[in-house]
Amino acid sequence: MNQTIRQLLDTADQLLTDTGEPATPAATASRCRGAAFALRVALESAVADRLTAHRAPRAIQEGTQRAAFLWLRDCAEAGTARRAKAVWSQLCLGCHYHQYEIGPTEDQVRAWRTEVAAIVALLAL
Repeated sequence: MNQTIRQLLDTADQLLTDTGEPATPAATASRCRGAAFALRVALESAVADRLTAHRAPRAIQEGTQRAAFLWLRDCAEAGTARRAKAVWSQLCLGCHYHQYEIGPTEDQVRAWRTEVAAIVALLAL
């Protein structure tokens, strides 16, 4: 795991840490969404590192994340690639703001944090 990924995971942890101050629903939602952003970037960085290590074509490395996750199936075990794509999809939904939806909950983001850390470890092997 590279230093950037470690810092992103730590940032997500800090955003999810209880500050001891009374939290408003808006502040909690913002912290959860911010943590989801950090987790998504950490996962994308781990996938990019894996693709680079397996000499994926430049078009894939510089293309869309969807293309990267498709190519990941050739660079990692099928189960790991599926898990990575699934949590990435959930993180994308959690990162986007919609007026008619409540953002991700702390429990959701903590579960994503656990899953991202596990996938990052598997991709680093």
